[in-house]
Amino acid sequence: MSAAIPYGRQSIDDDDIAAVNVVLRSDWLTQGPAIEHFEARVAQYCGARYAVAVSNATAALHVACLALDLGPGDLLWTSPNTFVASANCALYCGADIDFVDIDPRTLNLSVEHLAHKLEEAQRAGRLPKVVVPVHFAGQSCYMAALHELSQRYGFALVEDASHAIGGQYRDKPVGSCTYSDVTVFSFHPVKIVTTAEGGMVLTNREDLYQALLRFRSHGITRDPAQLQGEVDGPWSYQQLDLGFNYRMTDIQAALGASQMNRLDGFVARRRELVGRYREALAGLPLSLPEDAPDARPAWHLQVVTLDDASWRKPAFNALRARGVQVNVHYQPVYLQPFYRARGFQPGYCRNAEHYYYRALTLPLFPAMRDQDFERVVDAVTTTLSEIS
Repeated sequence: MSAAIPYGRQSIDDDDIAAVNVVLRSDWLTQGPAIEHFEARVAQYCGARYAVAVSNATAALHVACLALDLGPGDLLWTSPNTFVASANCALYCGADIDFVDIDPRTLNLSVEHLAHKLEEAQRAGRLPKVVVPVHFAGQSCYMAALHELSQRYGFALVEDASHAIGGQYRDKPVGSCTYSDVTVFSFHPVKIVTTAEGGMVLTNREDLYQALLRFRSHGITRDPAQLQGEVDGPWSYQQLDLGFNYRMTDIQAALGASQMNRLDGFVARRRELVGRYREALAGLPLSLPEDAPDARPAWHLQVVTLDDASWRKPAFNALRARGVQVNVHYQPVYLQPFYRARGFQPGYCRNAEHYYYRALTLPLFPAMRDQDFERVVDAVTTTLSEIS
């Protein structure tokens, strides 16, 4: 039987291995020069002033919220169509969480729903301090409109671009922070660029950058300009905040910097495969996300929405039995038991639920061979003919 085709996987070459070996033979395995080199590579690629590498994207979201002074009594809003970390970061800070429904065409956070919810929140005197739009599947949200709303209502914007490095919005790279305070990337192995585990926070604000550096490493600084009172000597450091050990290792950073050399190629192959999926699946009883306004996606995921929710489970099982390792992204966060216990109920974001109960994620990764692609298409076509 042919090997199973995963929904996503890393692409590691000899240059990546060599880059990691250089670090392993060096004097620095962590807190060394490879970190700053990787940060500089990503910042330069995205056109942002500052980048801070951290242990994972969950940590990135957490320190971003801390740097924005999110805390008890504050409110963060995000999309329900995301991984739980996009919401959990609010609770880590002691803040409250709420969700904004999605656009059924793009599956990203709906500007229209957000605008309506903001009007109601303003009347109730309970506006969010932070909004986290999620660039689902690798295509940017409508950031210009979100930025306009942020200026009108006074909230900060944190782009959860965990899926979207290499994408563009209005001809600028995702991560430029042109329309936001902060952008967050993930470097998990199924993502577009990997450091095994890892994340990064980008910003154009120096005040946020300095705070991010402290929160990444125990709240500690050695910067003479930030030290308070008399210091004992050049060895001195001071803890100014309650920070965390969210540091990335030089081993990971070397892998990430090497991967950046192939980022454009990774994205080009992903876009090619998505275009082929759109052609090959046309006419089947399913739909694919529409392009978001002004976005040129990086396409981390290829999701489809089946015409009938009753088909999803049998299709999932049949495709896996045929060696196509489909997945589902995502169950609305508020339907998780933890969030239901906080008072959220089914029906809260109807578009997100309508999508979820019909959703499947098909294989998509740069090393996917043409014969693998044809095998997936044949399996989807056969499966839907059997169950529809």
